Amino acid sequence: MHRVFQRFIDHLSIAYDVPTFSEVMTDVAAGLDLCSFAYLALPSQRSRAPLIISTYPEIWVAHYVRNHYERLDPIIVQALQTPEPFQWGLGLSTELTRAQQDFFDEACHFGIRFGFTVPIHDGHGPIAALTFACDQRNTPFETRVRSNARVLQLMALNFHAHARRKLRSEHCIDGICLSTREFECLEWASEGKSAWEISRILGLSHHTVASYLKSAKKKLGVRTVVQAATRLVGCKIRKPK
Repeated sequence: MHRVFQRFIDHLSIAYDVPTFSEVMTDVAAGLDLCSFAYLALPSQRSRAPLIISTYPEIWVAHYVRNHYERLDPIIVQALQTPEPFQWGLGLSTELTRAQQDFFDEACHFGIRFGFTVPIHDGHGPIAALTFACDQRNTPFETRVRSNARVLQLMALNFHAHARRKLRSEHCIDGICLSTREFECLEWASEGKSAWEISRILGLSHHTVASYLKSAKKKLGVRTVVQAATRLVGCKIRKPK
């Protein structure tokens, strides 16, 4: 466990964008055999979307963001009420509303049935939470999270502190963060520039620009550059001055 924690701290210190932050926590999850994870930081204003870094299926994350499920998610609701880590899942959660039960049923379709969540209340803004999840309740998973609960809590606090300081919200669209290059290419596309024109402006190859636009589309869950650019423009319009 000491080696896993030290490697986590070392890699976290040089993480600089969403992909590298995701790699850091993916390494921890793999090292502890904890399956998938999701980090969610609530927005400072209700009109904005949360920041999500996770290994959950991208289609589920996009669906979650579009529907503002952070306002309904019983895990986030519980995280708002307590600073202590907790387990959750089918048979463990009580007093769910019909809408919350439907939410859990949807999540189950994506293999998210049981988990362990660390609420993060650091006094510097809205709360965040780090969750490790699996597709079925099993003794090994529960034993691992129980025995490592305090270390996982410490990791969550460190992860959140670095993410809050390093990740720039202006590169996020409805809670989905793009790399600097993906965002730049999409900004030029929103102004009507073609991939070839963007390549000339940014000094990149046409193939490289096309790759950035393709990855931006994938992250945003859309099929065309026009749809992705529309999401960007809409996000800018919604941002308060």
